[in-house]
Amino acid sequence: MKKIILAALALFAFGFANGQAKEGQVSKGKWLVEVNTGFGKNVGSTSLYLTSSDGVTAYNIGVEGGYFIKNNLALKLGLGYGDNGIAGENEPIAYKIGAKYYFKSMIPVELSYNGVGFGNADANPTYVGAQVGYALFLGKNVSIEPGIRYNMATHKQYYDNSLQFNIGFALHF
Repeated sequence: MKKIILAALALFAFGFANGQAKEGQVSKGKWLVEVNTGFGKNVGSTSLYLTSSDGVTAYNIGVEGGYFIKNNLALKLGLGYGDNGIAGENEPIAYKIGAKYYFKSMIPVELSYNGVGFGNADANPTYVGAQVGYALFLGKNVSIEPGIRYNMATHKQYYDNSLQFNIGFALHF
């Protein structure tokens, strides 16, 4: 057991030391395509999830894309489509617009405005969100980015703030 734990720690340390962008993945003029899984309350979600409980199935699919306008800084757009499984409460379109900055080319920090649907605030929630994580680059074009996100509701009389844990999978071109 001790050897397994030491091997896991060594592998983690190696990944941490070598997991940063080295080949210009976050350079000006590059593209980013990202898919996230969301754990916690999914709000204005462009993430992937599927849940089923008591005969109610909810799902969401989404993708985000970005363009690096300067080294380490990408402007992002995201779209999602889903169903919460409750009849009469389906607002399937989610959107996100924001910016993502990679500190030291490996610590992504994102600020964004996201929501579900369009129209009245009482029917369609909107949020201002902040996310921080770590980008582990697996090669020239792929990174895994675990992170934590806080969404602050813009209409607190209708919706609550939320905390999410994400694991992102990004392609860099």
